[in-house]
Amino acid sequence: MRIFSCEVHINQALDMFVAEQKTFPMMEELKEDKKLSTKCTYCDGSAIYIVANENDDTICR
Repeated sequence: MRIFSCEVHINQALDMFVAEQKTFPMMEELKEDKKLSTKCTYCDGSAIYIVANENDDTICR
């Protein structure tokens, strides 16, 4: 599971991840080149963070 989040929705993303996955996620800041094209899961704003499983090898790539 991966959730992209802006600054405003990061708490919602973390809460949603824990509620659905029953585990703590990895939260990382997106690289600059990904920030421009990735939208927040909850709004049309640019995503700043990715919340994902710790074994998700696509984090920040």
